[in-house]
Amino acid sequence: MSTTEQRVAIVTGAARGIGAATAVRLAAEGRAVAVLDLDEAACKDTVDKITSSGGKAVAIGCDVSDSGQVEAAVARVVEELGAPTVLVNNAGVLRDNLLFKMSDADWDTVMNVHLRGAFLMSRACQKHMVDAGWGRVVNLSSSSALGNRGQVNYAAAKAGMQGFTKTLAKELGKFGITANAVAPGFIVTDMTAATAERVGMGFEDFQAAAATQIPVQRVGRPEDIANAIAFFTGEEAGFVSGQVMYVAGGPLN
Repeated sequence: MSTTEQRVAIVTGAARGIGAATAVRLAAEGRAVAVLDLDEAACKDTVDKITSSGGKAVAIGCDVSDSGQVEAAVARVVEELGAPTVLVNNAGVLRDNLLFKMSDADWDTVMNVHLRGAFLMSRACQKHMVDAGWGRVVNLSSSSALGNRGQVNYAAAKAGMQGFTKTLAKELGKFGITANAVAPGFIVTDMTAATAERVGMGFEDFQAAAATQIPVQRVGRPEDIANAIAFFTGEEAGFVSGQVMYVAGGPLN
């Protein structure tokens, strides 16, 4: 068994979309994968894809904004798969609205899932990475970190993920742990479908309009992001840390 095959990865928000594609890709890279999402039953499809291809995976229900649930989830990963040394903080939600219409709950929910969730998961996993003398943390940011109308909460959270990532890289580097962020552009997911609905467009028309503004003239797929995450989590990426990779089909300015 190679070193790569011995790694245990946790992917949050892995029941669908980018998280599911990432879990499947990391399993193909030889990782045993803990598929975390709010609803454990919703993780079944992702786990089945991995196991049907000969991989090893377990579904775990977890609210990443709840410290008790996070600690319990990570303990279960250790028990069922082994100590996690790869963490992908992908879990996220949208509560889009213009500033004057945004409720306290809209703001708090987005901050809690994205930022508090990444903090709690990273804190719970880093001890295992330190013990191993090796670790990879990848946080999901977004092109919305540069600002996006109707997403003041989401944009702030995703910009915060970049500062969080750079600080982790500085604190944890001496333990053999890297931290990087991937910032997707337009990716076809349930979240972008929800955005299309919010602005009153059909999803196919929404995608077509977005593609005209992207230099490669197409929208992204979850697998495009999984490819970038796979690079950052690889054995060969040990000298790459504190970076933010925009995966958006071209420059954003």
